[in-house]
Amino acid sequence: MDKIGKTEISWDELRGITAENGATPQTLEALDRHISRRKFLGHTTAVAALAGFGVGVETLLQNVFGRGLIPSAWAAEAEKKVILGKPDMKVYNDRPINGEFAPHLLDDDVTPSQRHFVRNNGLVPDRATNKDPQGWSLTIDGEVNRPLKLTLDDLRKMPAVTLPLLIECGGNGRGNFEPSVRGNPWDRGAVGCSAWTGVRLRDVLKMAELKSSAVYTGHYGEDPGLGNAAPFSRGVPIDKAMEEHTIIAYQMNGKDLEPLNGYPVRLVVPGWIGSCSQKWLSRIWIRDQVHDASKMKGFSYRVPAYPVAPGSKPAESDMVIATSWVIKSMITSPIASTQLKPGERIKARGHAWAGDNKVSEVLLSVDYGTTWKRATLRQPANKYAWYGFEADLGQAKKGYHEIWARAFDDKGDAQPFRQPWNPRGYLGNVIHRVPILVGV
Repeated sequence: MDKIGKTEISWDELRGITAENGATPQTLEALDRHISRRKFLGHTTAVAALAGFGVGVETLLQNVFGRGLIPSAWAAEAEKKVILGKPDMKVYNDRPINGEFAPHLLDDDVTPSQRHFVRNNGLVPDRATNKDPQGWSLTIDGEVNRPLKLTLDDLRKMPAVTLPLLIECGGNGRGNFEPSVRGNPWDRGAVGCSAWTGVRLRDVLKMAELKSSAVYTGHYGEDPGLGNAAPFSRGVPIDKAMEEHTIIAYQMNGKDLEPLNGYPVRLVVPGWIGSCSQKWLSRIWIRDQVHDASKMKGFSYRVPAYPVAPGSKPAESDMVIATSWVIKSMITSPIASTQLKPGERIKARGHAWAGDNKVSEVLLSVDYGTTWKRATLRQPANKYAWYGFEADLGQAKKGYHEIWARAFDDKGDAQPFRQPWNPRGYLGNVIHRVPILVGV
């Protein structure tokens, strides 16, 4: 208890005092959530937060934290798991922060920033929390003839593009796998199609003059890892990096990037699993081989090269890197368990997308797949934005019903009725089913 009586005490020291004095794992988890939120708000030490309780800081350290407790107000606040700037987000954890939105909250053609999902592997960098671009730069090195170090002003002076582009967590849909798999049990809302402004990655790579030996990128960000975890790093083949819709983004929906979505700069690699779209970007290492960071190997962001039996574990050598998303749809209206009166019209709408491919049609059913109706399909604003669909499914009949949505792509692939299984729950795309109640 030698830290009691200090005029300044860090959050880490406060956590240490609490842990040393017998705090339960649940208490420490609640404290971690509170600390994470306070740091996000820019509170670098614990003194100001403690002073607001109306008693001396030393008294709180001795009688509360010194007994392995935390203020009950903090515990109650942490239980709500409310993330600043992301109202209505279903939060799975906040150290690191991970959360999604219910499908009906994702009805917009362009996803509002406050409703764009968050998937973090590490902590939010202080630079992002404080929205302080001073000292930031982006390094392009490796298999290039002209290594670059670009500032934010350098990027803003380059020709810019603004495109609605879809980003989706590779594990979106994991909660629909049977048997269940380890990881956040995402339902369908770890996806968003915001409007991103930035420069084409290929323009930057042309400036750096790629060597003929360049085959892959390796991306690095400023986010600190948890514990002893290595910095999160992924990469993509040079062909995908040079694709015209792959951009280095510094704005989201016309404003600076949100702290949780990558401020000051991130990659947007649309159509591919979201981990490719590195946030808080600081370096792009051009490789002469497939990038070999820890999150590129083993079972991380990898799927079996062939269908496997549910619950089985294929050989690591049979796992391949997950890249493009597969055909998928999401019903955004009506909301699940909507109540209708007999005779009311059943109207449905939503989004569909297909990774690198095109959506060819979306079929809807209200009789458990016995009959189907082709929805009106609205073309996307550009490649890698999502398609809109809508349909009038007729008059509602009394009873419990489900609206089913099944999308098809231009390669002939369709959403499955049962989710194909893989060990990490990636690329989930089972048909979407929304229950409605008519006259009951």
